[in-house]
Amino acid sequence: MPLTPLQHNRRYGELDQVMRAYVGQAADDTPGRRSTALDAYLRHTWHTRPWALAVAEQQLREYAQHPPGRLRQRLGEFYPVPDVGLGDAEIQGWLTVLADHLRHSIEEGEVPAPSAPVTHWEWHSRFPELGQLLGGWFSQDMPDEFDDHDAAIEDYRGTTDLSLVAKVVGELHELAALDLDESQYALAVAELGMEVDPPAPYSPGAWLALLAQRLG
Repeated sequence: MPLTPLQHNRRYGELDQVMRAYVGQAADDTPGRRSTALDAYLRHTWHTRPWALAVAEQQLREYAQHPPGRLRQRLGEFYPVPDVGLGDAEIQGWLTVLADHLRHSIEEGEVPAPSAPVTHWEWHSRFPELGQLLGGWFSQDMPDEFDDHDAAIEDYRGTTDLSLVAKVVGELHELAALDLDESQYALAVAELGMEVDPPAPYSPGAWLALLAQRLG
């Protein structure tokens, strides 16, 4: 029978987080170099859940050393590694390389320098509530659902728990602290799910600042 959520999290929960970091990214790690995806995972996890790195290292190594056999696959009691562009014969070696990099980072205290998010996974991991707001209220359907941007903001504020609104405001201030240029703000809102332009005459950065004021 398929794994229960508890079984999945115990055996593969953090392995799954590492794999999610590779969505849309190249799995081109080598023993001497980390990929962009693994750097993003390390940078975010070191600063939010450093204890999870050891869990990830253990789960990656265990999976590489003991991949699911035919019986577990037939029963559905295994974690299917997503397609990362590698052949089946390459997956075990690649997972071992990832585990080695994580162990080295933990043992040597080697932490990627702070920066703006680089990958889609990192944007959403660092700004989860802002992603919910932009992707949910400012998708391509916004003009059909609301009269304008202000109406969408009011609907979000009126239908969302105050603690989540406060988190969005905090994430907006954190995003502003990155001191991005306008092209980077445009990338940020796109990565976080916004599919409509900011209202005239605002640039993406100016509109995010206004959004923080309105929700604050």
